[in-house]
Amino acid sequence: MTADSWLNQLQQGGYRLTEARRAVVDVVSACDHALTPVEVYDAARQVYPALGLVSVYRTLEKLDELGLVQRVHQEGGCNAYLPHADGHQHLIICEQCGRALYFSGDDLSGLFQKVGEQHHFSITGHWLQLSGLCAECQPE
Repeated sequence: MTADSWLNQLQQGGYRLTEARRAVVDVVSACDHALTPVEVYDAARQVYPALGLVSVYRTLEKLDELGLVQRVHQEGGCNAYLPHADGHQHLIICEQCGRALYFSGDDLSGLFQKVGEQHHFSITGHWLQLSGLCAECQPE
């Protein structure tokens, strides 16, 4: 999805299209690696210097509500964001540079059903994230 389609969805969701919001959307929608709110703030301020960190957090929250971004789990918690995948996909992320790729996985429904039965849960969904080092970050 393009930044323009994200902005259209924000507007259709009743949100104003401010310059601050546009700057955040431009940065996040074009990124191929997970960004923390502070990284979004630093990058978006290059385009819109008056941007405030609160605006970044609010915009990321709205983008998350609309399903346009997803939170990426990191050691310090769910504090990075990435454009959401199309359809149901899983995520692999580089622990060093933050590069992220989506991939389609095997059918794990049998495993989830077994786990659910063993623990008396009705499994309704899952989210899978793998981590490691990308080719550029691996030691030679």
